[in-house]
Amino acid sequence: MTPQELRTFCLEFNASAEEFPFGPEASVFKVLGKMFALSSLDARPLQVSLKCDPDEALRLRKDHEAIVPGWHLNKRHWNTVTVSQLPDRMVRELVEDSYDLVVAGLPRAERLRLDRQ
Repeated sequence: MTPQELRTFCLEFNASAEEFPFGPEASVFKVLGKMFALSSLDARPLQVSLKCDPDEALRLRKDHEAIVPGWHLNKRHWNTVTVSQLPDRMVRELVEDSYDLVVAGLPRAERLRLDRQ
């Protein structure tokens, strides 16, 4: 997966947006103001930090060298993934899971608004 493919995929979700609160080098992908992905798209190797269920995060780290605790994030809830070391399909599933977890934590009214988009 290329940096542009990662960006495009993250922006395909309902109400997703790319912001740069940490400077121009760090793309932060949010849904209704809540972060679900963080990546320096120009970095090599390409990595992305994604929210994850804590139990699943531990399992993924154990099973894949390319998945480590989230860098500068709550390590219980965030993983950093080296994109080139995993199949594209798996990266897409991890991004989607992150988005879904963030949406599940939104207030009910905001979740309903997303469903109508």
